[in-house]
Amino acid sequence: MKKLIFLPVFLLVLFSSCKKNDVQPDNTVTDAMARDSLYYIMKAWYYWYNMPEAASVTTANKENYTDPYKLLEAMRYKEFDRWSFIADYDEFNAEMAGTFVGHGFRIGLDNAGNARVAMIYDNSPLYLQGVRRGWIIKKINGVDPAPILIANDAAAYTNLIGPSEAGITNIFIFTPPDGPDETISSTKSSFTVHTVLLCDTLHLSSGIAGHLVFESFIKPSEDELLNAFAYLNANGVNDLILDLRYNTGGYLYIAQELASYIAGSSYQDNIFAKLSYNDKHQDANASYPYVTVPNALSLSRVVVITTRETASASEAVINGLNPFINVVTIGDTTNGKPTGMNGWSIGKKYWMWPITFKIVNSQNLGDYFEGIFPAKEVSDDITHDFSDRQELCLKEAIYYLENGLVSPKRLLQFKRYPQFSEKPEWIKNTFVIDK
Repeated sequence: MKKLIFLPVFLLVLFSSCKKNDVQPDNTVTDAMARDSLYYIMKAWYYWYNMPEAASVTTANKENYTDPYKLLEAMRYKEFDRWSFIADYDEFNAEMAGTFVGHGFRIGLDNAGNARVAMIYDNSPLYLQGVRRGWIIKKINGVDPAPILIANDAAAYTNLIGPSEAGITNIFIFTPPDGPDETISSTKSSFTVHTVLLCDTLHLSSGIAGHLVFESFIKPSEDELLNAFAYLNANGVNDLILDLRYNTGGYLYIAQELASYIAGSSYQDNIFAKLSYNDKHQDANASYPYVTVPNALSLSRVVVITTRETASASEAVINGLNPFINVVTIGDTTNGKPTGMNGWSIGKKYWMWPITFKIVNSQNLGDYFEGIFPAKEVSDDITHDFSDRQELCLKEAIYYLENGLVSPKRLLQFKRYPQFSEKPEWIKNTFVIDK
């Protein structure tokens, strides 16, 4: 079965090319069969299949590779393609449905070299024990994680904290902002994530601004955004600070809805995004308009907080809104993924997601492979929670709304530090079409 996806984060609408009874049970799908399926998919649908610089797509001999993972690595157009991936069938479906297994947090470094909680889901095991963004993590199982982060050693971090499996227990020593160290034993469990991490209002000299921290475009997000914009609309916001700093992508239809909530009914039926495929599949080219959603805000400007993790669907929202309203980005340059994927399920064993299309806005703009550059570079300030007005990115966003321009001086020297998440690596490649 074929689907569309935006990953490095963005998910799209479904293209179906086979019936459910065509899908083979997973116990009949061998690695060689999956490899052969990928080979023919890449030949037919890969966006860069005919690029002279991507000769590996046409010259690779599939018989030289024992499984689809090795073949994909051999055929991928490495100059541009950082995102094509293969995922376990059940794991992919669970992740996109909002099922998370782990402690439920992201870890990063601050300017002083301390490991801190950069993000935490509100119904995760650690959150339920009181842990919040900004807490220092002094020890995990007796080991200081800061040197691991400084070395950007993801393998060492995984070895320290263990795989994403329910039942694994780790012992943490945290330093809260105010108070003594706390030793917390946390056991990884399965839970459904809330992708709206924060929705509140800020009373500024420029009026009432909405403040929405949004973490991914997955299936539960649709209802969460519905509730969030009902709240923002009821509180009469006239501006919006949209925090997408850790949003690596998801479903296109949810990105389409988010942009429609922001732009409002005056842009209904205008083009939000256009998809273009390779020369073998021009009939698949499609346009996605702004749609009618309840409690749309009809804003004239929005400030978006971004990092290098801001990708796919998130970038599509920024790019899609640009022709119609004033979009200002604060923080770091985004990931740079103006492409997306179709997905094929091979039995019920694999999902295959090669890059199959490019996305542009209504003005045919979308070559942001180097990322979308911010109006003001501001470090991701993980020493403060998202709602704290002293958090550097939020502080700069407020300054812009109140003054109509970015601040003239740098708040602090801009730095970018490694962070680790419990999410699977392929989720950083998601921009898909499904509903």
